Amino acid sequence: MRIDVNSFLGQYPFRRVTGGSPRDLLAAMDRVGIDQALVSNLAAMFWKDPTEGNAVLYQWAGQEPRFRPVPAVHPELPNWESVLLEAQERGAPCVRADPACYGLDPEGSEMRALVAACGSAGIPLLLSVRLEDGRQRHPNDRAPELAPAAVRALIRSTGRIRLIVTHADRDFIEQVHFGSTPSEANRILWDICWIWGPPEDHLALLLQTIGVSRFTFGTGMPLRIPEASVAKLDLADLGPDQRRKVEAENLAAFLA
Repeated sequence: MRIDVNSFLGQYPFRRVTGGSPRDLLAAMDRVGIDQALVSNLAAMFWKDPTEGNAVLYQWAGQEPRFRPVPAVHPELPNWESVLLEAQERGAPCVRADPACYGLDPEGSEMRALVAACGSAGIPLLLSVRLEDGRQRHPNDRAPELAPAAVRALIRSTGRIRLIVTHADRDFIEQVHFGSTPSEANRILWDICWIWGPPEDHLALLLQTIGVSRFTFGTGMPLRIPEASVAKLDLADLGPDQRRKVEAENLAAFLA
């Protein structure tokens, strides 16, 4: 079983990206042996009201059982609590928020309120550090990257929140993990899409120093090619049990 925690449907506003349709995503999943994908609405991340993209996300997931919807919640909008409630009622595995795209302080009162609500509801919150390398970004794409300090502040703001953090590199992960208490660190799950494999071997190092249980499989497609994440695991010298944990079991346990 291989589950992708970090994939997208929809179009990217800053450059032409192929592979954003449900059919294309399924084809990519089949190509690299992904059984299930947690999907976000890529286009809606950049809308004034990103929650308007949740309806089509639920529709896509309703038509394809291999898709699991990750609806967006914007905690500055008046409807955010009802959006979170709908996500629970529809059985969404988690919700996402992108404060930099929304023009919000990642450590501000709005995000803290969302974190508290997610903690009380028992639903994990997904955060992305970035979507693209800064050198590739369009001049109009000015949203800052998420900072390690923001993740540390959110995880310690309530003892009930669980965070899934995608697109983080080794330095980011180490700053958060080693700057957190063990109980805080155990409530964060990291995807592997932005962690370097060989020859730097950042992934192998993190699996050894932080632990296999803190990582899960993610691709970032269609903005990133899924073969890269598969290759990292192929080259990481993991035993069968460890590989199963990263590919599916860690995420399943985290969402339970």
